[in-house]
Amino acid sequence: MKRILIIDDHPLFREALQLTIARVLPKTELHEAPNIEEALKLIRSVGRFDLALLDLFIPNVRGFDGLLSLRTQYPKLPVVVVTGQEDQRFIREALNYGAAGFIPKSYSKEKIVDALLEIYDGNVHVPDRIDEPHSDARESEREQLARRLTSLTRQQLVVLKMIRGGKLNKQIAFDLGLSETTIKSHVSEILRKLNVVSRTQAAMEAGKIDFDAIKSDMSLTEREL
Repeated sequence: MKRILIIDDHPLFREALQLTIARVLPKTELHEAPNIEEALKLIRSVGRFDLALLDLFIPNVRGFDGLLSLRTQYPKLPVVVVTGQEDQRFIREALNYGAAGFIPKSYSKEKIVDALLEIYDGNVHVPDRIDEPHSDARESEREQLARRLTSLTRQQLVVLKMIRGGKLNKQIAFDLGLSETTIKSHVSEILRKLNVVSRTQAAMEAGKIDFDAIKSDMSLTEREL
């Protein structure tokens, strides 16, 4: 049985999406959440989900922070963006942040189901009208940052947040109850993944992230790190 999580702050749309999926995929177990915080609680309590359908424009989330939060904490969970925004650049940026597909809310019920079946088959679904970017085109700064951020683990995001707060390795190690060697190793990985050469540059990149919208567990153990 497939298990799908619908994350959208509009009850009527959640209900309509559930009815659409249930009619065509009757053996699917459906859950819903009105925001990222409730979605994360559901994932922790229910366990494995096969797919998450996420509207980016939900309360207390800025831009792609909700998608980044899910991708960082549950990297094996495919997250499909289902939203009313259909700009091509916006779609590409969602894919750069790790979305498993993009389904416009303007789709008919039949097209939504077809898109979900395509994603179930392991494909990345995007609207037919989106143009493929030229292979030699240079990525925008935002697209590059998206790729770098999604390469960070949940634990590395926690350390990055503390770097942005101006804390030294020794202070981070003390706060997390870990060895300074462990923290140094993570800082090195953060610098490498963000393609920067100093903690100052890493802090500047971190300034572009809304950490309040990314629900990271700060109580990390040595084993987790």
